[in-house]
Amino acid sequence: MGKQKTHKASSKVLKLKKNGTVAYKKSGGNHKTAKDPRKAVRQRRNKGILAKGDTKSLRDFI
Repeated sequence: MGKQKTHKASSKVLKLKKNGTVAYKKSGGNHKTAKDPRKAVRQRRNKGILAKGDTKSLRDFI
């Protein structure tokens, strides 16, 4: 039986961690951040974690 191919665009954006959660880089933190509050810029440096429902549907092709 054939296997499902990895979705390359998703694999470049999302990372499947060892505990089964999916991490991603938050948007809007590369440039033009002077207008944003410092707290918002700091929070965007951290990775985001996908919700459980989204993780179940995406886990097959990451």
